[in-house]
Amino acid sequence: MKMTDTEIKIRGMKTLSKDLGLVEAERFISLIQRDRFDYTKWQQNLFENMTGDEISKQAMDYIQKTGK
Repeated sequence: MKMTDTEIKIRGMKTLSKDLGLVEAERFISLIQRDRFDYTKWQQNLFENMTGDEISKQAMDYIQKTGK
């Protein structure tokens, strides 16, 4: 089932708040809105030259380390 825009915003804020805390989540949103930020380009650069397996391993290592 496709989520509505409102559902995505609520879920996203809950996710950010859970990981960052409410204050830092609000700060993150403020930073994104203030800058001319292209999330897609940022993600491409973030994982540049990494294979899917490498990205997956990093994610699994993070989960093991943080319990999240």
